[in-house]
Parts: sequence; structure tokens; C-alpha cells
Amino acid sequence: MVYETGNQTVDDAVARVLDGERLDRRDGLALIAQPVDDLAAGADYVRTQLGDDTVDACSIVNAKAGNCAEDCGFCAQSVHFDTGIDNYGFLGPEKILEAAQRAERDGAQRFGIVVAEKGVSKENRPEEWEEVLEAIRLVRDETDVEVDASLGILTEEEAAILADEGLNHYNHNIETSPRYFPEVVQTHTFEKRVETLRVAKDAGMDLCAGVILGMGESPTDRVDAAMALQDIGISSLPVNILNPVAGTPMAEQGLPDITTEEVVKTIAVYRLLHPESRVRLTGGREVNLDTDGQVAALEAGADGILTGDYLTTEGQTAADDLEIMAEAGLEPNTEANEFDPEAVKERATDETDTETAAGTAQTKSELKSDD
Repeated sequence: MVYETGNQTVDDAVARVLDGERLDRRDGLALIAQPVDDLAAGADYVRTQLGDDTVDACSIVNAKAGNCAEDCGFCAQSVHFDTGIDNYGFLGPEKILEAAQRAERDGAQRFGIVVAEKGVSKENRPEEWEEVLEAIRLVRDETDVEVDASLGILTEEEAAILADEGLNHYNHNIETSPRYFPEVVQTHTFEKRVETLRVAKDAGMDLCAGVILGMGESPTDRVDAAMALQDIGISSLPVNILNPVAGTPMAEQGLPDITTEEVVKTIAVYRLLHPESRVRLTGGREVNLDTDGQVAALEAGADGILTGDYLTTEGQTAADDLEIMAEAGLEPNTEANEFDPEAVKERATDETDTETAAGTAQTKSELKSDD
């Protein structure tokens, strides 16, 4: 063994991962009980051996906001909850292209088109479906970013069309473990989400699927969510942290804030359970983690972020994200989009040009429950 933390549980797991072994649920449960420093060191070593020392940045646009019929307890866009967000129909291909160009300028390597609904339906809403396809084509042809999408439930026909259009990743988060999922969502099942992921994968798309931490789940639930994702087979694992929005059940419950240690531990365990995936620190990171906490997550095996705005809340600037990468000793990925990091930093000092990549979110002050 080349590298040791002195923690036998962690060291054995690291050695087995580097030998190509897939860790199981028992391993995950043993690991998440270990001290955070040992876990972070072991997970980071795995990242250095299997990764490329870069942080991959993605960005999203809220392409259709609000009026969603689903009742996900964390979501400001559900029609079931009074959250006061702005509702609007599909933005249209040109506006989505503009958002993708901002993301490209800010260093994103991939760009996700996200809609708030159960599913973009070719059969039930053919005009909207065609607009989605046109938006994908525009972003694909007019930018250097990879095109991703989160369009809800898919049929096999829809998935095949999206794959043919060159969609890179399909995003459909599982949110939490199979056990805890009914505590978060009642209008559809965990199995329905998994079914869509399998349909997308069978069509030839890579999968981006992850979780939200801090919704009242246990550490065991966090491990079980990672195991479910292992079974599905994903290439990107976004780790969101709950940013409770006033009017949603998750805000009204008054859940305790998740600690930085819990987040870092989970990131490290996810790296060990998904050694060759991008483990991506995403929504809610700026609200729940200070700068040092975000650096700690990157030093515990995370190698991806979501930069710019989220769906209904503002995100961190791309310049801030570059600083966090540098503090963690990592470089931004430029494989798809060879952007200029120095230009990104210079724009951050220009107060007339502060719009972040997606540019469709409302502010945290408008939405966060304790403001």
C-alpha cells in the first residue's frame, strides 16, 4: 500500500478501491462512521489516483419555472406550496442559448436545460417538445459546452430522440434513499425515478443523478442512496445541500442544519463508493458551507461543482469558484470549453457585469426561509 491514514477501515477501503474492487453497503456504513479527517484523506488520495486533478464545472438554466404538479417537499416550484416564485412557461431556444453562452463564458464544461414538471411530453405537448429539441441543437452547435438536460420522466422514444440529438448527460436525481423517499415525495415513487434513469441509459446517454443532504435523512440513508446509484451506474453524482425555501414542507419542519463535517464525510464516502464518477458539490453549498467548508469538500474527493445560479436561488460567482479550486490545489477542467480563467476573474470586478451563468434565479434573500 502506497498511502496510509493509519485508520485500518479507511486504508483497507482505499487499497481495495485502487485494486479495482467495488465497495458494498457494509463498507459504506463502516466508512461513514469513521473520523472525518481520515475519511477525507483517504478519499482525496483515491481522487488523485483515478482523477485528473481538475474540477469540472456545470451550469443550469431554469427553462420552465413553477406550476409543477409533483409535491417534492424541498421544491419551491411545486404547485402544492405557496413559495412566491415567478412562474413562467418554456423560455424558448434563443433565451436558453443566451444562458448557455453565459455559462460557457464563465467556464462551465456542460450546460443543463431544466424544466419544472413531471416530464416534457412529446405526445401531450408536442410544440414544447420541439422547442426543447431546438434549444438542444442551438446549444450543441453554437457553444463548446456539452449539452445536458433534466426533463423529468421519459419514454423510450423520447430518450432515443434526445440521445440522437447529442444530449450528453441526462439528469434525474433520486434525492435520497429508497427508504426515506416517501418522506420527501408522495406523488411518485423512487422506482419511477430509477426507471427513467434506466431508460435514459439504455438510449445511450450518460447519467447525472444525486441527492439532497439535510432533509432529515440518517447517515444510513446517505449510504443507501449511494448504493442505489451504484446499481444504476452514473458518471456524475451531484450532492445538493438543503436550502429551505419558505412555504415548502422542508422549511416548515424546521429541520436542523446539516454540519460541515456531515457534508464532508458524505462527500468522502461517495468518492470511495463511486471512485470513477464526478462527485459534484452543487445546490445549497454557499448557504450551508463557508469558503473553508467548500474547500474541505474538494479536499475530500469532490471534483465537480455547479457554478452560477440554481433553479430559484442565486449561486456563487465563477470567480469565487475558481478561488476555491485554487485553495484546494486543483485546476478547472477545460476539456470541452477552453475558457480563460483570468478573464473570468477580471469580469468579477466589473459591477456592470454580475449576471451569473444561468441568470434565471431569484435571490436567496427573496426565498430563504429564515430571511
